[in-house]
Amino acid sequence: MNVVEKDSGWRGSPELWLGAAQDILLESGIDAVKILPLAQTLKLSRTSFYWFFHDREALLAALLARWRDKNTGNLVARTEAYAETVAEAMLNVIDCWLDPDLFDARFEFAVRSWALSAREVQEEVRTADHERVAALSAMLTRFGDDPARADVRARATYLTQIGYISMQADEDLSTRMARIPAYVEIFTGRAPEPREIARFHARHGFASP
Repeated sequence: MNVVEKDSGWRGSPELWLGAAQDILLESGIDAVKILPLAQTLKLSRTSFYWFFHDREALLAALLARWRDKNTGNLVARTEAYAETVAEAMLNVIDCWLDPDLFDARFEFAVRSWALSAREVQEEVRTADHERVAALSAMLTRFGDDPARADVRARATYLTQIGYISMQADEDLSTRMARIPAYVEIFTGRAPEPREIARFHARHGFASP
């Protein structure tokens, strides 16, 4: 993180402190997210922190809220995006797996690791999992799946991606793009049309070899 020093009266902002906390979480885990190291990273006084957060627990709650708003919020929004076919709808969702501005896989991994040692975070993760699978299931139901089939397909879709994240799978973009049409067909029962794949590639600035 590049931090520009200000005069001694500068206290930063909630987003600045939260961004620094997220950076430390991603690099070193939740135990490293502490007020004094944050202040040193930002070149601010420790007391400046308390202008924005009551204590460390308040900061951690804000970190969870940021994760929830970004990763769950954007995934649910993509399930509700306009699509002419179920294959196109699934491609809308898969945007999340390729665009870190929509879904931050490193943040997801860090929060799930944090949940291993914190029951309240584990509950947050379970709630997020439920909301995300329910949104995927509702999307598939909208396109004609019966609820039982939609639930299974939603779980297959979601658990595949969580597996990618948990395993920290190293897959280059060309390889993943080549696999996506088959994934879409497995998850929806319908292969994407060439024009749907072309639009998907264009959104991600990908040119087929």
